[in-house]
Amino acid sequence: MPGGDSDHVRPTGAIDPPPGALYRVGSATREGDGAMNTAIRLTGYATTLALVFGAAWGIGSAAGPAVAPAGAATTGAGGTGHGATSPDGHAHGTGSEPSLGLASTQAGYTFVPENTSFEVGRTAEFAFRITGSDGDPVTEFDVEHDKELHLVVIRRDAAGFQHLHPTLGPDGVWRTPLTLPGGGVWRAYADFVPTGGPALTLGTDLFVPGGFVPFTHALSRVAEVDGYQVRLDGALTTDGPARVFATISRDGAPVTDLEPYLGAFGHLVALRQGDLAYLHVHPDAAMPAPTDRSGPGIAFTAEIPSAGGYRLFLDFSHGGTVHTAEFTVSAPEGTQR
Repeated sequence: MPGGDSDHVRPTGAIDPPPGALYRVGSATREGDGAMNTAIRLTGYATTLALVFGAAWGIGSAAGPAVAPAGAATTGAGGTGHGATSPDGHAHGTGSEPSLGLASTQAGYTFVPENTSFEVGRTAEFAFRITGSDGDPVTEFDVEHDKELHLVVIRRDAAGFQHLHPTLGPDGVWRTPLTLPGGGVWRAYADFVPTGGPALTLGTDLFVPGGFVPFTHALSRVAEVDGYQVRLDGALTTDGPARVFATISRDGAPVTDLEPYLGAFGHLVALRQGDLAYLHVHPDAAMPAPTDRSGPGIAFTAEIPSAGGYRLFLDFSHGGTVHTAEFTVSAPEGTQR
């Protein structure tokens, strides 16, 4: 079957309970139709992220503003993430129209799936096209973060995160194997930059018949994944850019040899709870060489469009394996834009 590589088809430390069973991983109550990881993303509103190293591992939430420790490798707050202008000049959306993944068509481009129905837990090919204003498939894309297109799939309750990289065929059709482990409505996001066009995130719904029990995500700034401890410090605010950063430890020792993954030391994915508005942002730092190492901190400066709940997901690579730490935070009311 033709298809692309998948980075997060299954979460690390996944559990396969009997069908219909409920199980708990981290702070989320989950429906047991297969392994599920959770992710969210939010794009637009000139959101930027900047790389700063965090403090050593600790328990609890951040107290006061985050402070970059000595040795932090940063390049300012310009932001290389989607939703902000990246080093190559691309920005998500055009003008005052941010690209939040809430629509399947924007700026003359359309996300056109060839199939939208899947069976619970059964791997099938997901095929789709990105068409231009003339209705023809777009076949030329800029490489962003080592790939021409990033595909994120998540259930409507912000559960079941998958980050995939489909393969583009000569017929203009993108293809990748896809397994959806629970019933319900899922959201698929195509994150791409058509050559000569704006950076966009387009979304479409996918459907899986079967029982659906929504997950409940408790507020949490501490994640345990595959033996790693990850703490998120700093507070999101609607008053302007806010610094947040993650500190990664393993068995109580700081991890100082994080590996590059898709051209960065960490990838932050955030989803606004409720409408699943989407953001994909990377640290604001020079692209590391394959042999470069970093850690224990991966930090960001983020600007959010509104108060409310946010799910944050951090991808990092260590020991040749990509791990995903998930958090749920609340952004208080501030001076709205």
